[in-house]
Amino acid sequence: MKNEALKLASEIIRLDLVRDELLEELILLSGNDAHEILRQVQNGHQ
Repeated sequence: MKNEALKLASEIIRLDLVRDELLEELILLSGNDAHEILRQVQNGHQ
């Protein structure tokens, strides 16, 4: 069980790093609108 928890924690960290990279790319593409675009997509308004 502890091994599974460690695997999940590692995966969460990996995904968080990927998320940060993608957010940086979105900011480069859309500037100050990046967070608003994320919010709209998250709320289903594309």
